[in-house]
This record gives sequence, structure tokens and C-alpha cells, in this order.
Amino acid sequence: MVSCKTVIIADSTFFKHLYGICVLRADKTKQNIYWKQIDYERIDDYYRARINIERKGFIISAVATDGRPGVRGVFADVPVQMCHFHQKQIMTRHLTTRPKLEAGIELKKIAQTLGNTTEKKFKHLLGLWHDKWHNFLKEKTRDLDTGKWFYTHRKIRSAYHSLQTNLPYLFTYKKYPKRNIPNTTNSLEGCFSHLKELIKIHRGLNYKLKRKMIDEILSKKSTRF
Repeated sequence: MVSCKTVIIADSTFFKHLYGICVLRADKTKQNIYWKQIDYERIDDYYRARINIERKGFIISAVATDGRPGVRGVFADVPVQMCHFHQKQIMTRHLTTRPKLEAGIELKKIAQTLGNTTEKKFKHLLGLWHDKWHNFLKEKTRDLDTGKWFYTHRKIRSAYHSLQTNLPYLFTYKKYPKRNIPNTTNSLEGCFSHLKELIKIHRGLNYKLKRKMIDEILSKKSTRF
């Protein structure tokens, strides 16, 4: 068994009315070095995946993932990069594609600079934004039916806290330039999109044939031992 230092892309996807797969891909070679059928995305799936590839001789030098805190914990001893694409998706989910409030518009513009800025500049912009909108974020509204109070701008607060929480992982790729860590999981996302398109085209196939087709496609870019 030969040891091999590898930057890993780790993610899972689900096929409608079928099942999901947890995949680990070697970024440099674009090889799917591990995959397993799953019913739900559990942290244990990533623990098992890591143990599996390390037993095969892979030494994980860094990981790019979608940013789930639990998954980051699995790889806490190596540099972890939060996918910029997933971060921007989170922002869109909270702010929509066209925020109406000025605070949301400005925050979305800051998020869009990911990939074209440094951690220092990003932190500075985020800090300025928070200083400007600090009181705005603290505004509360009373529910007339229950009498309870809640934050008026909950979605904008959630978007901001997402950036704050993920900030330590958004610029990992710049901290370790020699490791060539990708700042997205797009390589694996492209693979997932291809699989889903094939499943859609061959929707008439039964479950077993669909599963076999997925395994065969993943294995074409897989390292076998």
C-alpha cells in the first residue's frame, strides 16, 4: 500500500425517489476514491468514508466541503475549505436573488466578492456593514396573536451569522497555496449534475438498473485497490 497525500472534495447528493450517495473525490486526479449509498446525510457517513480511504493509503492534506459543521468536525485536524458556491447559495436562500432592503442588498454584494478578495478585506467590509446596521439587526416585532417578540429582520440576521460562522473556513485555500485547495466543490457538483441528468433521461429504468448505472459512472473515475 502506497501512501498518497491528497486534497479531498467531500459531499453528498440525493436522487429524487431513489437514494443518496456520499462521495469523496481526489481533487487533483478528479477520481472518485470513495462512494456509498445513503438514505440520509449523517456525519457518521463521513467518518466511515475517511476511515475507508485512509486504510487504502490516502493521506488527507486538506478538504473542500459544503460547510456543514459536523462534516468539518470529521476533518478538524486538516485544513478545511468552505465551498464558496454553497455559501452564496445560503445567502440567496436567506436574502433571495434580489433583496429589497438596503441592508440585504449591501450584504449580498459583500458575499459576492468571495473568490475575488482577501480574508482581511472581507472581514473589514463585513465589520463595517455590521457597525452600520447594528441597531437595525436588533429591531423586534411583536406577534399580535401570541404576544411574543421576534427579530424583525430574521433572514438578514441569519445571512450575516452564516458569513460570520463560516468565515474561518472561507479563505483556507489562500492560507495554504502550495496545497492547491479548491475554493468550491464544483468538480463533484458537476459529477452529481451529470448523474442526475442521466437518471432523468433514463427515468424508465427500474431501481436496480439505475443504481447499477450510477455505480458504473462513478467507477469510471475511481481508483480501485
